[in-house]
Amino acid sequence: MRKVPLVESIRIIGRGSVNWAQRRPIVVSFEVTDSCTCYCKHCDHGGPRDESGILKPADYRRYVDALRPCVVQVSGGEPLMRPDIADVVRNIKQDSGPPYTILVSNWSEMTERRYLELREAGVDQFSVSLDFPDDRHDVFRVYPGLYDHLRDLIPRLAALGHDDIVLNSCITSENVAEINAMADRAREWGVNICYSAYSARRTGCRDYFLNSAEQLAIMNRELDRVEARRDETNWIVNSTSTLDETRRYFENGGSPGCSAGLRFLVVTCRGELQPCSMQFRRYALEDRERMIEEFTRTNTCDQCYVSIRSYLDKSFPRLLWENVSGYFSFKAAAAGANSR
Repeated sequence: MRKVPLVESIRIIGRGSVNWAQRRPIVVSFEVTDSCTCYCKHCDHGGPRDESGILKPADYRRYVDALRPCVVQVSGGEPLMRPDIADVVRNIKQDSGPPYTILVSNWSEMTERRYLELREAGVDQFSVSLDFPDDRHDVFRVYPGLYDHLRDLIPRLAALGHDDIVLNSCITSENVAEINAMADRAREWGVNICYSAYSARRTGCRDYFLNSAEQLAIMNRELDRVEARRDETNWIVNSTSTLDETRRYFENGGSPGCSAGLRFLVVTCRGELQPCSMQFRRYALEDRERMIEEFTRTNTCDQCYVSIRSYLDKSFPRLLWENVSGYFSFKAAAAGANSR
């Protein structure tokens, strides 16, 4: 995974330090639509939804100006269902600096033209969901032909050399034995991979949680192999400490100490603040401090270890060090894209 160039790195780190001290969020997830093209087994979204009253592209500027996040996730639902998604990104990004902007998508609606348009609009990283390294992915997402679409498109776009595509694989009881096979697929396609952990809180279904000693043993074996395969390309995006906490999350059946609402939060497609995507207490933008007092300070939920949380549950020195060493560069940007 390419590192963020020097000037932008310094700006992101500087903003992060200020936000940490001033109780502003480090990461904001803009859920720009509730509609989705898929009906994933581990998700509570799926299919078309009522889109009346959703934020217009220009509305996002007010939220970015007020919250000043270091990192933004543009997600859904499926964000590519919005024909104006590039305009949404432009209003979030505004200039070449922070926030570092990640598009989280199943890529069912992605094309080369849209990829290039979104890069120009300001997307820094494309996070693409992959649940299986073959067409079982289609079954899990109830979308025939999706895997073949990814297998054709991702290598072609990766060959452009921008090194900005990351497969996001949510570990479940169904795919735990495929952790390394999915890493193989990422390597084959010339992209990176990040692992997250299934939460039953979204759907209430614990069938996809790792519920047996055998499943935990498989997970540990697979993650041991992942750790042994690390190299200087940052192809495995998760830090060692994040994967260690993922193991503990599944082994303990949860992970306490969540800072949702403070270090990270969600903005719904209608402009309401939520502590996270699985906590549905909603607040106006002007009531963010009240959300911290009412929710974050009394939060006892331990039922997820999603990607955003996995990076922000750490102490600030560890968070800073892992990001400086893993993603930010203190070298001037070289001419041309970095190659793996």
